[in-house]
Amino acid sequence: MSTDTRGGDVWAPIAEHLSRIEDDGFSGLVRVTRGPDVLFESCHGLADRAAGLPVHPGTRFAVASLCKMFTAAGVLDAVRRGALSLTRPVVDILPPELRPTTLDPGVTVHHLLTHTSGIADYFEEDEDLPDYQEDYEALWTDLPAYRVRRPADFLPLFADLPAIQPPGVSCRYSNAGYLLLGLVLEQVSGTDFVTAVTERVLGPVGMAASGYFAVDEVHPDLAVGYLRPQEDGMPWRSNIYAMPPVGGADGGAYCTAADIERFLRNMAAGELLGPELREAMLTQQVMFDEDKAAGWGMGYGVYVNTVKGVFLHDGGDPGVESLGRLNYRTDTTIVVLANVEGFVDDLTGPLIDVLDGG
Repeated sequence: MSTDTRGGDVWAPIAEHLSRIEDDGFSGLVRVTRGPDVLFESCHGLADRAAGLPVHPGTRFAVASLCKMFTAAGVLDAVRRGALSLTRPVVDILPPELRPTTLDPGVTVHHLLTHTSGIADYFEEDEDLPDYQEDYEALWTDLPAYRVRRPADFLPLFADLPAIQPPGVSCRYSNAGYLLLGLVLEQVSGTDFVTAVTERVLGPVGMAASGYFAVDEVHPDLAVGYLRPQEDGMPWRSNIYAMPPVGGADGGAYCTAADIERFLRNMAAGELLGPELREAMLTQQVMFDEDKAAGWGMGYGVYVNTVKGVFLHDGGDPGVESLGRLNYRTDTTIVVLANVEGFVDDLTGPLIDVLDGG
């Protein structure tokens, strides 16, 4: 299913591309908007392969690390309310049992938000580091995933690991850093992370269809994440043994595409955070050395290109891919959600080309 409010064949190449990759196993949704207008929306494949349930605009997809943006917004909201300071050391917020034993006293909330804390990650994604891990599913060999339901449950995976570097040296993407932000948010809000973000971010933004739904609970319209067959002739597998049962501070919320668009537009307008913290969130706090020429850097919980007027975050887990992107100069958004892997990167470039040229 697709809609194109501009008419003509401007989106025909994208529709053809989506049709081709659906034949190769793609299932998911693409939504492109300009202001209040939906320029293109296209649903493909099955949200539940066993039940034969198709993807539709209201399908709620797991978005993996895309929802680090929600964690960052929750932390910045706490700053706005005066419950937290960006320069406050994390050791002054978290008691010893809720922080790594190797945590540098100089690590601040700012460092965690910008991936510059230098702490070791529980799942290292940097191929240049010796602790690089390729298979997220392998994490749960010794620690059953079903026991990992709150940020503190991840601590055994990284609490005693030595730091990679001192705080503030450079940006190194850190899932563990965002788990610590989840613990910080729990401390300053006096409630669990999911409740804090739902009440302070998802609710005020109007993301009524989205949330941190546990896979061992019955909720409608949740897309099942799928892993390709391990060998020819074998069945597809769900990702229920490859992921914790409920999302948290470093990723794992379930969202509709329309709700992600609402979040992006709210952050761009500064409605939740106010103008000062909106500016802080969407400012390049750290530039990426390899991408300086292209203008990319790290804001608070988002990748930012101030040259292009773009901010975004993507996500990837076993059986999950996502992208949420807003260009505040052209007032356009792109949201891509999938309950399979291996397709979103190839879709993003053509979508941007058509949108910028339309």
